Amino acid sequence: MRTNIDIDDKLMDDVMATGDFKTKREAVEAGLQLIKRRKAYAAIRAARGTLFWDDSDEAWARSRAELEAQASQNKAPTAAVAEDAAELAVHETAAAYAVASPKEGASKLPKSSTRARRKVAPEAAS
Repeated sequence: MRTNIDIDDKLMDDVMATGDFKTKREAVEAGLQLIKRRKAYAAIRAARGTLFWDDSDEAWARSRAELEAQASQNKAPTAAVAEDAAELAVHETAAAYAVASPKEGASKLPKSSTRARRKVAPEAAS
């Protein structure tokens, strides 16, 4: 939406100097987003002390059981239930390779570096 507004030049110069704004439009939009975000933060702060978060293992197990029960009632689980179950699942990283032990009689593994290391005299090191 195109709008013409009269903005204090000194204020705009200060904002442009302190921010990484290339245009006045970017500066104005950032200010409007800040006002919008401040309203959301006020709503979050208003909820302080009213929410309870149980991060115990029992709570996670109970939540997982509820999701599984809901999924079993619905033969085709929705995408949201599948995403929630995926978030609650324990993800262990698996190695992308397999390590084989050397067979008996096979040659030893090569050394990582065969070059001789040069010793530095103590007075040259400092």
